[in-house]
Amino acid sequence: MLLLPPITTENSEGVSLPLGNSKDFIISFDLKFTSNGSVSVVLETTEKGAPFIIHYVTSTQLIAFSGRDITYGIGPRAAWSTVTRDLLTDLRKGVGLSNTKAVKATKVMPRRVVRLIVRGRGAIDNVTIATTAHTAAFFAASDWLLRNQDERGGWPIMVTRKLGEGFRPLEPGWYSAMAQGQAMSTLVRAYLLTKDQTYLNAALRATGPYKLPSEQHGVKAVFMNKYDWYEEYPTTPGSFVLNGFIYSLLGLHDLAETAGEKLGRESGLLFSRGMESLKAMLPLYDTGSGSIYDLRHYMLGTAPNLARWDYHTTHINQLQLLASIDNAPIFRDVVKRWKSYLKGGRAKHN
Repeated sequence: MLLLPPITTENSEGVSLPLGNSKDFIISFDLKFTSNGSVSVVLETTEKGAPFIIHYVTSTQLIAFSGRDITYGIGPRAAWSTVTRDLLTDLRKGVGLSNTKAVKATKVMPRRVVRLIVRGRGAIDNVTIATTAHTAAFFAASDWLLRNQDERGGWPIMVTRKLGEGFRPLEPGWYSAMAQGQAMSTLVRAYLLTKDQTYLNAALRATGPYKLPSEQHGVKAVFMNKYDWYEEYPTTPGSFVLNGFIYSLLGLHDLAETAGEKLGRESGLLFSRGMESLKAMLPLYDTGSGSIYDLRHYMLGTAPNLARWDYHTTHINQLQLLASIDNAPIFRDVVKRWKSYLKGGRAKHN
């Protein structure tokens, strides 16, 4: 374990640990700070010039990029915790950062991890570099979900989301049924691996936003006053995004199957209602030559929002998975037809 002295003008450069690894780029370490601090990784890359430095700082800043410095906030680390990062991903995401929604594509690659530099008062231990760290990343995500679940059972999204003209913007603090469902799927797997009830309890609480209408800070919309729908974006009016809804259903199914008949009853009922809605509404997403992302053309009276081919293939993969859970003919038939669209197929016409 390396103990860190307080920062002074004499040691502001921090404590440096030479590494020199040129094959593996997943870094992991245990960390505890008693003050603000940072861990910086110096990377030689395929780009000419000075090395890039990726800084992991004890702040809530998401990401920043300036010159050759990339900064990620990792939040306060007053208690011992494990940090696991993919240096290739963090490098490319930082270099590709722009002022637009998308991250610019970049081909930069790390060549060598030169050194680790730690600044602040605290301690660092168990520094490792590996080819993969899937288990560590999985449990880091699972434990983040435990720490950040709120009293409503949700994980509020703290950015404004504007889905498009005609929809009221979602102000910071909104919930997404897609995020809730994917969190459930993660937490039940953590429970199955560890048998730690804490993970299952958090997954059970995550059904909370499903039971509240969008206008009451939930994620539920009702189509044609009949069909319950769990909104990826709980907009006004409803947007009825298909892929996000299916992800929300998969989370409910995972939870119901794992929790059992008694504890999983509520999630099972929510899943059943959602599946009933999907079977009834799925034809609304079929153009005869592709699929549709959402139902804004119905809710707003605008042109349909056609699904890009990557979303179309996502729809197919999701429906194939649902077909393994529920043998209703509609899933099999739609999958077959939508696959044909990928090869130029078209629905019959008069």
